Amino acid sequence: MNKPIVVVNFKTYESAQGFSAENLAKIMEGIQTSARLVAAVSSFDLSSVVRAAPELEVWCQHLDPIVYGSNTGFLHPLTAIERGARGTLINHAEHKVGVNHISKLTEIIPEEFVLCACAADVPEAKILSSFGPAFVAVEPPELIGGDVSVTSVDPAIVSGTVEAVNGVSNVGVLCGAGIKNGKDVIKAIELGASGVLLASGVTKSNNPEAALMDLVSLID
Repeated sequence: MNKPIVVVNFKTYESAQGFSAENLAKIMEGIQTSARLVAAVSSFDLSSVVRAAPELEVWCQHLDPIVYGSNTGFLHPLTAIERGARGTLINHAEHKVGVNHISKLTEIIPEEFVLCACAADVPEAKILSSFGPAFVAVEPPELIGGDVSVTSVDPAIVSGTVEAVNGVSNVGVLCGAGIKNGKDVIKAIELGASGVLLASGVTKSNNPEAALMDLVSLID
């Protein structure tokens, strides 16, 4: 069985940008756990976070399906990889893209590069899984950043996504929106998810180390 994965999206919270991003990454790197911890960071912070926490798996928050050339303002996948990115989020509720964007991106990135496609519901998750990402993260937009976990409010969307995705391809499912503690993480795994995607539960915590330790506390 693969290790449960806990992806912390740094977004653009002040507490997770610049030097604060480096400090948070160092804290994540120091957590003793059997879980797979991942930091999804701002493109501005990618290189510095990789240097600050070289043992931590670091992803981007977005990439564009472009090749080298005249693409002002876009995020080049191969440049991200050169700077240490080992994966990326795509189609997050706060940065939606079309299916053509995702399809073209899968054609550019190397096989070992992790693509985590975000979906708002089961139908979208099923569509995205057909492109063969490593993970599909289901996050009801109305619960993102809230204090109530999707595993409590709408567990059926997690189990339903797992069932729908398994019927299409061998893609892991992550559970997002309102994840705050170890009980939320274990509930997601019990519902069939490979792990969780969260942000504010760590990035806005007064004690991110304690928050991270709580999140992984019930994982064997």
